[in-house]
Amino acid sequence: MYLRDNLIAYKSIVIKEILRFSRIWLQTLIPPAITMGLYFIIFGQLIGSQLNSINGYSYMDYIVPGLIIMSIISNSYSNVVSSFYGTKFHHHIEELLVSPIANITVIAGYVSGGVARGLIVGVIVTIVSLFFTHINIDSYLTTFLIAVLTAILFSLAGLINAIFANSFDDISIVPTFVLTPLTYLGGVFYSIEMLPEFWRSISLFNPVLYMVNGFRMGMLGVSDASLNHAIIIIIGFILLLGTICLWLLNKGIGIKK
Repeated sequence: MYLRDNLIAYKSIVIKEILRFSRIWLQTLIPPAITMGLYFIIFGQLIGSQLNSINGYSYMDYIVPGLIIMSIISNSYSNVVSSFYGTKFHHHIEELLVSPIANITVIAGYVSGGVARGLIVGVIVTIVSLFFTHINIDSYLTTFLIAVLTAILFSLAGLINAIFANSFDDISIVPTFVLTPLTYLGGVFYSIEMLPEFWRSISLFNPVLYMVNGFRMGMLGVSDASLNHAIIIIIGFILLLGTICLWLLNKGIGIKK
């Protein structure tokens, strides 16, 4: 009975989350495609045509995986942080708190919604990229694995942000001052082999670098970092953030007044 109740609750949260972002698709799904399309035009065609190839690929081909994973990161994060904070703001969170379901079910439901949006946007951006280049995916399994793991990780990060947020302004602080710099400095637009040795060493401490290069390995077969290291690091962060999320909900931090 308990397991069945949690499965029903999980399914309900996931359906709610998917309906939430699909109903306003003009705000949630189309803008990322337009933004990435501009990146392809400006960086890929206009600037990239003046640059040399990187690791045997044209600049356009090289940045495609980075832009796709960047869209997955931002959308999986923003979906969860906005949705869960909205649940707190409108006091719907009380319904979850008094319901006989486990906190891990709540986490899984919101994270699954974030993963769904992240992957859908990733597919849309991939389709947009086909207007600018031809993609030959080196390993479908690696590409899909890194995409899913990355979406899970940043969905959990978005949930933590939402738990601590006290206003709508708070949900934009982390994306602006943490997420965006890490993403742009994570090798989306360049290979770290192009950097001086000091900055190359510093870049290795950026977790986003491993996600970008793991995804690039799956799509192009080239990477600045070991695929095994990338997978281990991503899974490690997932376990860490997942544990933090569960602890915060169990303690009622940022939720119970």
